Amino acid sequence: MLRVMAGAVLAALVAGCSGGGVSASATASGSGGNAALVTVTVQSKNGAHVFQVEPARTEAAQQRGLMFRRDIPKDGGMLFAPYPPEGPPHAANFWMKDTPSSLDILFIRPDHTIARIEENTVPFSETLISSGEAVAAVLELNGGRAGELGINEGDKVSWDK
Repeated sequence: MLRVMAGAVLAALVAGCSGGGVSASATASGSGGNAALVTVTVQSKNGAHVFQVEPARTEAAQQRGLMFRRDIPKDGGMLFAPYPPEGPPHAANFWMKDTPSSLDILFIRPDHTIARIEENTVPFSETLISSGEAVAAVLELNGGRAGELGINEGDKVSWDK
C-alpha cells in the first residue's frame, strides 16, 4: 500500500514539471505533434520582444517540456498554453529533471501579465520551481534571456492562438 501511495505521489510530481512537476523542455517533433511555432511577444519597458517558440498544448507535451534539449534557439523556447491543457488555471510547479539547458521560466497570469520569473534555472535539478499563484500559461526561454532583455514581473505577454 505504501508503495502504491509513493508511486502515486511520484507520478504527480513527475506530471508537474511544467505545472505540478513538469519538465522544463521538448522538441518540435517530440512536442506531441505541435511542430508549428508560435509567436510570443513580451511587452516590457524596453519595448516589444518577439520569440518563436514551440507550443506544448497537450498534457504529454507539457510533461515532456524541453527535456534532453541543448539546441534551443536564442529567441526560441516553449509555451505551455493553455496551462493546464484542461481545467481552470492553477499554481504550476516545474523542475529541471533531464533538462540540460538552463532556462528562464516565466509564469503568466490569466490576464497575460508575468506573475513570476525564475531566472537561470539549474540544469538537471529536481527542486520544484513554483509559480506562487494560479497561472494560465508558462513560457520557457534560454537561461538569462529575460534579464538580458529587461523582461520583468508585471510585463504583458501575448501569443498566437
